[in-house]
Amino acid sequence: MTTPHLAKGYRFAGLHCGIRPDPDRRDLALIVSDVPAAAAGVFTQNRVRAAPVRVCQERLPADDARGVVICSGNANACTGPRGLEDARAMTAVAARAIGCRAEQMLVCSTGVIGRHLPMPQIESGILAAVPLLADTSIAFDDVAHAILTTDTRIKTATREIDLDGVAVRLTGVAKGAAMIGPNLATMLAFVFTDAAVSSDDLAVIARRAADQTFNCISVEGHTSTNDTLLLFANGMASSEGKGSELRTQNSELGTQRFAAAVTEVCAELARSIAADAEGATHLITIEVEGLRDDREAYRVAKTIAESALVKTAIYGADPNWGRIVSAAGYAGVAFEEEQLSLWLGDLLLYHAGVPQLFDAASASAYLKREHHIQLRLRFTLGPGRCTFWTCDLTREYVRLNAEYTT
Repeated sequence: MTTPHLAKGYRFAGLHCGIRPDPDRRDLALIVSDVPAAAAGVFTQNRVRAAPVRVCQERLPADDARGVVICSGNANACTGPRGLEDARAMTAVAARAIGCRAEQMLVCSTGVIGRHLPMPQIESGILAAVPLLADTSIAFDDVAHAILTTDTRIKTATREIDLDGVAVRLTGVAKGAAMIGPNLATMLAFVFTDAAVSSDDLAVIARRAADQTFNCISVEGHTSTNDTLLLFANGMASSEGKGSELRTQNSELGTQRFAAAVTEVCAELARSIAADAEGATHLITIEVEGLRDDREAYRVAKTIAESALVKTAIYGADPNWGRIVSAAGYAGVAFEEEQLSLWLGDLLLYHAGVPQLFDAASASAYLKREHHIQLRLRFTLGPGRCTFWTCDLTREYVRLNAEYTT
C-alpha cells in the first residue's frame, strides 16, 4: 500500500553491496518510476566533473526517464574513461533489470575521489535491489540512508498541494555534510513528484529552486565534483495518470504553485544539509536585505557565510560583530557604513554605521543556548535580498576532514 506522503508511482530500495567495509552501512540505492517520467537536473559548476554527472548531463532533460541508481562511498570522480564506462554500466545493469533502455536510467555517486568503482559488487547490488523495490516509507528510508557519506542523519522533505482538484505530492531526499559551497555543494538531492510536468518546465523550475536553496548554503565554500539535483515528474497523481499537468499557457497559477512547492522542498533539504555540517554545533541563517538587487545581497551573504572568523566566533560564543561587518565590507558590493545595520537574533548590534550598546553576556548566552543562530543585515539601497545558510567552524570539523581518507 502506498504511503500517503510519498509521490505516487515510485519505488525505492537501498542496501549494502560492498563498497563500504561495514556491512551495516547501506551504500547502494535504486529509485524507479513505474512509468516514464519527465526529468531534469542541475549540476556542479566545478570544471572537474565526476563521471555520473557527465552521464546525467548527456541524458537530461528527458521525457522518458525511469529512475536513478546511486552509490555512496566512492565518488567515481577523476577516474578517466573507465569511470565513464562504469557509470554507464551502472545504468545499463539497472535498465536490464527493470526492463527499459539504459538511456532512461540516470546515475549518481558520492564519496572519495580518485578511486575506481568495485563494479562486480555494484552490479550484484543492483540486481539484489530490484526485488526489494517498494513504495513504502521503509524502502524510502533505506534509500535515504544508502546515499549518506559523513552525514549524521537522513534528510527528507515532503509536500502535498492541490492543483485543480488533484492532490499532487512531492517527495525529496538529499545527502550532504561537507565540501559544501555555493553552486550546489557536496550534495546529492532528488525530488520526485506525481504531477505531470514537461522536462523543459522542470529544467527551469529546478534551476530557479537551486538558485534560492542549494546555491545558498555553504560550509567551507568547496564546490564538489559530484553535485547533483534531479527532479522527476511521472504524472501519476490522478488515477488516469493525467489531470495534474501544468501548462504555463493556461494554468500559470498552477505552475507557480508547483514551482513554489519544489522550492520549499529544496529549501528544507538545504537547511538540513547546513545543519548537519561536519562537526557543526550551530545552523546560521544570514538574512541580507536592502541592497540594489538580489545578486548584491547574495554576494554579501555568501562572503559572511564563508568567513572563517565569523564561523569560529559563533562556535566560541563570541559576539564579535566587527567580523560580520568587515566581511560585508570586502564582499565587493559598494555601500557606506551608515547604510548598514546588523542584528544578532533580536539584539541590535550596529545601527546606521554606529555601534550600539548591548549586553555582551546576553549575546554570548544566545550563541551558547541556541542551535539556530540568526544574523540580519539591513541596508538602505534598494529591494535586493537573500537568505543564506551556513554553520559554525569547529575543532571537530577540522579533525574529521584532516582524517577523511586515513
